[in-house]
Amino acid sequence: MTKLAFGTHPFLLGFEQLERLVERTAKSGNEGYPPYNIEQSSTNTYRITLAVAGFAMEDLSITVEDNALVIRGRQADDSEGRVFLHRGIAARQFQRSFVLADGVDVGEATLENGLLHVDLNRCEPDRVIQTINIRKG
Repeated sequence: MTKLAFGTHPFLLGFEQLERLVERTAKSGNEGYPPYNIEQSSTNTYRITLAVAGFAMEDLSITVEDNALVIRGRQADDSEGRVFLHRGIAARQFQRSFVLADGVDVGEATLENGLLHVDLNRCEPDRVIQTINIRKG
């Protein structure tokens, strides 16, 4: 008996991209920095919250690239001339990616009290019924 992969199942036509998406997501770094929450506010709205203490608005960028929400943080190195006896506050750059389903739009982003909030909205797709004419061949 041959085992079929998800994207090659005969009843799932055109889902090859989904299998590649799952593989890409599994390979993405799970380093855990910065920590984040994902919450569902209502049936069609979500909020991603990242803990970005020490980052200013100009240190952060948010883009949507190939159906992925990409959040990047990069701080300028201001430690010149300073002597740290202990440095436990992470001041490194980061990149977090979240794959977005079709119909999910990025709303507004706010930075407050060291937390970056990014709101997402899912639009209900229009239900389309299409009739296909059969022609004699």
